[in-house]
Order: sequence, then C-alpha cells, then structure tokens
Amino acid sequence: QVQLVESGGGLVQAGGSLRLSCAASGRAASTDARGWFRQAPGKEREFVAAISWSSGSTYYTDSVKGRFTISRDNAKNTVYLQMNSLEPEDTAVYYCAAPSSYFDLTDASHYDYWGQGTQVTVSS
Repeated sequence: QVQLVESGGGLVQAGGSLRLSCAASGRAASTDARGWFRQAPGKEREFVAAISWSSGSTYYTDSVKGRFTISRDNAKNTVYLQMNSLEPEDTAVYYCAAPSSYFDLTDASHYDYWGQGTQVTVSS
C-alpha cells in the first residue's frame, strides 16, 4: 500500500530552484506532521525540514534556513519543499516522511512512514 510519494526532483544549476512534493495516502495521510530528510552519497541521512499542523510550527536545519520553505496543501494532503538558491552541497536523495511520535520532528527515528525518495542534483 503506497503511503508517501515524492516528486519534483531533478538537475538544476547552482542558484536555481526546485519544488518537491509529497503526496500522502493511507495511514500516513492521517498523521499531523511531515518531514523532509536527505541523504548524500557516503553520508548519513539528515534532517532538512518539518511541519506540524497541530502546532502550526515549521523547523529547518541551519544550512537551509532562508533558502528552503516547507508548506502544506490541506485539500490535496500534500506537503511541499520549495528550495531556492540551491547549492551543490544540497545534492542528495530527498525523502518525505510521516512521524509516529511528535516529540522531536528532527529525529528520523520518530518517523514510521517513508517515501521512495527523489534525486536532487545541483551542478556548480
């Protein structure tokens, strides 16, 4: 049963923009938050951004603050990650995830549902 599906990745030049989408279905769609994580080759998966609609809060890792924006379309049960001023260091597979615990939305261990990932490549 498909739960989370990401789209919108691709190849972009440094300074460019991309918008990632995450569509939810099934039990993942009933959660009250969503997170984006990324994993670059040879590196561990890292937190990028999260949004909680129960608290109305958003969270970002320091390296993307001011460049990335996470948002939600309630009607479509879709979360977006608008990425501007992209840098080569942003190159990674980006994953959307839905949590089972809302204690710390920056911690990947609190997420039960994961998408298949979408590749983002930023050329210099």
